[in-house]
Amino acid sequence: MTTSRANIRAIAEDLYVWLPPKRGWGLANCGLLTSSTTAAWIDAPYDPSLAGEFLAESRARLAPGVGIDRVIATHANGDHLWGAVVLPDAEVIATREAMEHIHYEPTPQQQHALIADGDPASPLGWYLARHFGGFDWSETGAVHPTLMFRGELELKVGDHPVHVIGLPPAHTEGDLIVHLPRQNAVFAGDVIFGSTADFPGDHPVHWAGPLQNVIDACGQVLATGAGIVVPGHGPVLDRAGVQEHIAHLAHVQERAHALHAAGVPALDAARTVIAEQRYPELGLPERLVVTIAAEYRHLDGSEQPGIIDVMSRVATVAAELEAARFPVQRNREAGPDRLTV
Repeated sequence: MTTSRANIRAIAEDLYVWLPPKRGWGLANCGLLTSSTTAAWIDAPYDPSLAGEFLAESRARLAPGVGIDRVIATHANGDHLWGAVVLPDAEVIATREAMEHIHYEPTPQQQHALIADGDPASPLGWYLARHFGGFDWSETGAVHPTLMFRGELELKVGDHPVHVIGLPPAHTEGDLIVHLPRQNAVFAGDVIFGSTADFPGDHPVHWAGPLQNVIDACGQVLATGAGIVVPGHGPVLDRAGVQEHIAHLAHVQERAHALHAAGVPALDAARTVIAEQRYPELGLPERLVVTIAAEYRHLDGSEQPGIIDVMSRVATVAAELEAARFPVQRNREAGPDRLTV
């Protein structure tokens, strides 16, 4: 059973954000917009346990008789979508393009089996168990949107206007942002990964790209004029925080292009950028393997590998980093729990 003890707090009129207490894979931010007649979630937590926790917190903030009738999914990664199973009667809204990523990822039960049956002595088995082993999808079926759109969508939650803006391929093939003009807020999904000096986040991970599209999506967030920006992960940001994130993305883009031009393979390019430690405060540097490989595909037209192949490369680099941090432990005589790289 997953327990987060997430922090839910009001950030504007009738608007709450649910922030997991730590960083890491799968620990996404979610939003609750309430009114006297209806309410909506913006994204849903990763597994039913976390989603049940968010649901209990949400119900405590609703007027009597009011239910959560909609879930607006900023994209189709499971950590923003799968928890919608706890609201079986809610309308689940996503872009039509989000189906591309739904077909790319394992289903919840496939992912559960992959982790449960993995070899803990292999880099992939070790990595999946470490970062995803605390979630439980053993009884979670596939989750699909019930309302899909292209372009933009205008909604109302009670009297609150909700402007949903579909994006070109960026973090995934089917991202969107949610602008709440009355609340002066935007939920940006994973086109933005939040980090501040007080609350460092993780390295961004982008499955689709190119990075210029991610940078442009950040520009669209700023173009709304909103002063409160809720990223997909990490602390809530102001406009200056978004600008800092754009600078980070531009740096990764520049390094990826330079290393590609120099003929460095994508995996070695990720190792190079990690070793440069431009952002040492950020967690999960191995995620640069995904982002830089996606950027390379746009530069050379190569095919996207399957998600197991991608995560195997991520796990290999993570194991290398772990071995470099703890060389004594890694050089000990092999035992049943020893990771072999």
